Amino acid sequence: MTNSSKPEGELHAPDHDYDGITFEVVEEEHTQEGQKIKRRGIYLWPNLITTAALLSGFYSIIASMNGEFTQAIYAIFIAALFDGLDGRVARAIGAQSAFGEQFDSLSDLLAFGVAPAILMYSWSLHDLGRIGLACCFIYTACAAFRLARFNVQIGVVDKRYFIGVASPLAAIMIISMVWVGRDFPNIFDLNELGIQIVNAAIIVAVGLLMISNIKYYSFKTVDRKRVPFAVLPIAVFILAAMTYNIPVGILVISIIYALSGFVTTFLARKQTVS
Repeated sequence: MTNSSKPEGELHAPDHDYDGITFEVVEEEHTQEGQKIKRRGIYLWPNLITTAALLSGFYSIIASMNGEFTQAIYAIFIAALFDGLDGRVARAIGAQSAFGEQFDSLSDLLAFGVAPAILMYSWSLHDLGRIGLACCFIYTACAAFRLARFNVQIGVVDKRYFIGVASPLAAIMIISMVWVGRDFPNIFDLNELGIQIVNAAIIVAVGLLMISNIKYYSFKTVDRKRVPFAVLPIAVFILAAMTYNIPVGILVISIIYALSGFVTTFLARKQTVS
């Protein structure tokens, strides 16, 4: 006698389509005819690039813990390059998938949410004790919130804009500040409590910008439309100016971009009211 409500012939039927041993990914995809089909496996190249970004973020954390801050900065920059590349490769070869989107977000959380926070804590905020730890955690938590919000709003928001600073750009703001601080130790004296408090306030502020409703131009449509020729000389001039001092140049551009969101949001609201 059995307590199961299933028919006798279905007592030993498996409830799931896996054997408990083999790792397998099954995704539903839509064909051109609109039919749903199930596909096993994952796309290699975009997910391999995402894995490289994940590795770069992981290496940055280890480097920060060992006091190798320059290596940690470079690793996060490399992760940002890989992050910008994996999506383009996926779109170019038609290899976009739900698995890739989720994997990319998890990689972003480590590379741009955890790694910059540990870098800042190891470089400057560890002397603040629990306050420094809390400030770095706020940044990481905001990065997680921002990525989760981005995932649920895919296909809903205007692709021309980010709602809140994107996590890679937020990470670049943090690491460029660390980079400048290391190049100018006389100005950014980490033994001074005031400098430590400023660094703590900055990492919290950048974290809050990620979860804000401020609109930032995403530049996703730049490669698909023409721009005036005058834009090219201006871009060349900016790049030439950056070569004078690359860390300072990156930091200045990051600050300008952070402030540009307020202008973009104000203009968008003004157009809505009018």
